[in-house]
Amino acid sequence: MRLDDDDNNTSEDRLYRDYDTVLKESAILTTFGGFLFGFLLNISIRGANQLIYPEKVILVLSLFSITIAVTLFVMPVIYHHLQFPYTDIDRFKRRAHRFILFGLAPTAFTLYLGLVLAFSPLIDNLAYIVAGLPFALIYALYRMRK
Repeated sequence: MRLDDDDNNTSEDRLYRDYDTVLKESAILTTFGGFLFGFLLNISIRGANQLIYPEKVILVLSLFSITIAVTLFVMPVIYHHLQFPYTDIDRFKRRAHRFILFGLAPTAFTLYLGLVLAFSPLIDNLAYIVAGLPFALIYALYRMRK
């Protein structure tokens, strides 16, 4: 009888740990996205009159992109509250993982556009190429990891 209680406690501990891990990942990414959104929004409010038209378009695209990303990063928390308590933790983890993965693409796009926006006054159209270099480097390092 004691052994069954230990198995249930271990299973329950794993369940809470899995919930906690997924929700913490979501919280960290949401916080990062929120800071990036605030930074871009601050530029659009305070410095929009100093930007030329293409830079304004880049700024608006990056604001929309990070808004989509933050919404996707928040979705595991919303999903958790709507569906709790779960009977299948693996299903929750798969869905939360999908939301987070789908949020990474608009986040990367926003970071790229932010670099374009930062470099465009200095190097004009070459900024579109230079802004892609950090992503190319990260991709190359990722491919060389083993």
